Amino acid sequence: MKSYYEFNPGSPQERQERERLYPELSKFHIALREELSEEEYFSFYSAEKESIKPFMIPNQSYTSTWRHA
Repeated sequence: MKSYYEFNPGSPQERQERERLYPELSKFHIALREELSEEEYFSFYSAEKESIKPFMIPNQSYTSTWRHA
């Protein structure tokens, strides 16, 4: 299932599906847009979208070696 932030806000169909799947979060974002400037809201939205991305912590002890058969 897509997260709230994986939907394309520029697509009316995807916005409608997002609102159907996440009604409370959609209401929150509507209220937030009314309270914040466009720049503030975009910064918030971008930060939230970035925070849900999976990340990997590089293994510092890993050393690559070539194996010869």
